[in-house]
Amino acid sequence: MSSPESQPSAGPVDDLPAVAPQLRALRRRAALTLEAAARAAGLSPAHLSRLETGQRQPSLPMLLALARVYGTTVSELLGENVAERDAIVRAEDMEPTRAGGWTYWQAGASGRGMQALRVRVPHGSQGDIVRVHPGEEWLYVLTGRLRLRLGDATHLLLPGSSAHFDSLTPHRIAAEKPDGVELLFVHTLLQSPTAALCLGPHIGDMP
Repeated sequence: MSSPESQPSAGPVDDLPAVAPQLRALRRRAALTLEAAARAAGLSPAHLSRLETGQRQPSLPMLLALARVYGTTVSELLGENVAERDAIVRAEDMEPTRAGGWTYWQAGASGRGMQALRVRVPHGSQGDIVRVHPGEEWLYVLTGRLRLRLGDATHLLLPGSSAHFDSLTPHRIAAEKPDGVELLFVHTLLQSPTAALCLGPHIGDMP
């Protein structure tokens, strides 16, 4: 079985000092127990506890899963100050953040029903896991070659190609070439703790 926690965290915990307290505060705000939140995000309670106490650093896939569970954004999980409901996000304000081998730039405002990111996925990164969750995802390849697995089908997407799919379809994204892939990524957020409990299990690794 493959899950976010099966991918080892990279780099020192000090890289993301604001994550631990934010994770605990947002879980409590969502009125979820440690066990319920961990189950919904595909983590063990022990692993989520280590993330909340700063003993482990989450990868970006973990942050994405937890953001969906808590009905928030990765930026809020990281404690970043983004002007709430500001319609404009300017290039000079997009600071890169690295987590679990991925690099991403927040491309949308907080307080919305979906999250927009510009993401760079290195070849063979920790993000190469299969995910299943409620909602929708849309991605657009900016540079590189993206290998997208949707259910039993594998697609090779070149720059300019896009995909829009139901997130309950088991999916996996990976860079096809050593130079990695950069893409625009938009996904819907879960808006209530009740919805978070409907998350499906992680599916076994796909070739």
